[in-house]
Amino acid sequence: MADYREAPLATRPKTLDPAEYFNLSLDQRRAEEERAGLRAQLKRQYQMQLNNPHRKELIEDPALTRWVYARTNPYNHFRATKKTSLLGGLFGVVPLFVLYYVLKTDRVWMR
Repeated sequence: MADYREAPLATRPKTLDPAEYFNLSLDQRRAEEERAGLRAQLKRQYQMQLNNPHRKELIEDPALTRWVYARTNPYNHFRATKKTSLLGGLFGVVPLFVLYYVLKTDRVWMR
């Protein structure tokens, strides 16, 4: 396995946890294979509908519909975390103080 270092603001992905990655029981492997098979069936069904030259109706992808809804209504799904608070401060508050400092020192220097 590659040498993976954890990021300070993120947790280690489950797929990179050695205890979960290598020590899978037979039931867990079988369940993962069943889920992969189901995903493959759904993907094939969607591609068959999409590439049907005789279709007349609109094909709706539920995952795409959920994604578009989440993109158009971001504040309903926003959750304040340390990372979002830090980014909000860096891009919202800090530039105001920097701009104030630059303009204030520029006036003093011009006199």
